[in-house]
Formats: sequence, C-alpha cells, structure tokens
Amino acid sequence: MIPDRLITPRLTLRRATAADLMAVHGLLSDPRAMRYWSTPPHDRLDQSIDWLHRMIARPLTESDDFLIEHAGQIIGKAGAWMLPEIGFLLHPDHWRKGFGTEALTALIPHLFHHHKVPHLIAEADPRNAASLALLARHGFAETHRAQNTLQWGDEWCDSVYLRLTRADWQNHPR
Repeated sequence: MIPDRLITPRLTLRRATAADLMAVHGLLSDPRAMRYWSTPPHDRLDQSIDWLHRMIARPLTESDDFLIEHAGQIIGKAGAWMLPEIGFLLHPDHWRKGFGTEALTALIPHLFHHHKVPHLIAEADPRNAASLALLARHGFAETHRAQNTLQWGDEWCDSVYLRLTRADWQNHPR
C-alpha cells in the first residue's frame, strides 16, 4: 500500500485535500515561487482550484504527489505529477533552509520503493541554479538540453533534462 504521508525530521509530505486551497493559492500566486515553474503565477483563485483538483484526482498509479508541510503550514509541493517525472516547488520564505533536500531525501526512496519505474526524470530551467544543484546532490545527471521548450507568459524558456536511474540511486552516497 502506498502511504499518504512521508515524515521527515522537520517536514510532513502529505496528500492534498480541498481544505488546502488557500495555502496552495498562496504558493501558486507568488511570482518568486513560480518564476521557473511551468506556468506563470496564478492571478485567479479558479486557476488554483483547478490545479488542486487535478492533483487530488490523479490516480496513484500515474501520480504520487505531496504537499510539503512545516510547523503546520503548507510551504510547497514535491512529487511525481506524472510518473516518472518529479517536480518540487517551495515558497520563497522557506528557501535556503534545507527543506528541498529534506523533501527529496524522503520522496526519492518512496517513489522507487512503491513504483516499478527504472528511473526518475526532471526538467528545469537552466537559469534555476538552486534546483539544478538540488537535483545533482540527489544523483540526477543531465541528459540533454533544449531551447524554447516552454512559453511562460510572453517569454520562451529553455530546458535542462535530468535522470536518476534506480541503479544510480542505489549506488549514490547518502
């Protein structure tokens, strides 16, 4: 059985509920948090309602996604929206505190243990040095780059694609 929550020393990664709407909207409407996300900040509550509904409705066989909670407050999300691709997002008030590392340290073994995926993949904007460094610390290796892969508002952005194989994860020092 796939667990509904992952507990770390400072965080709880848990499934989203409808009651999380305002916290999720606070995250998704922050321009700093969303700068390198796949969409611009949500300027309407209905955008966050749709996002949260899709997160809740996805079956665990296809998606294994969590909200990140610290001290009773939603501070981000981490998981696989569509297996085997992972993604993570933290509110800027919680950057540079080790929460991303702590979340991925729980998430990656969870995904490999509960899903028969040979690898995990991630995509990042090449300007997002913090996310690229976080992924590298967890053993992800760059596979390739592409230009103009995502339109964010009026701007075209590039992508870096990364992969962590199950074998590399098992051999990666922790």
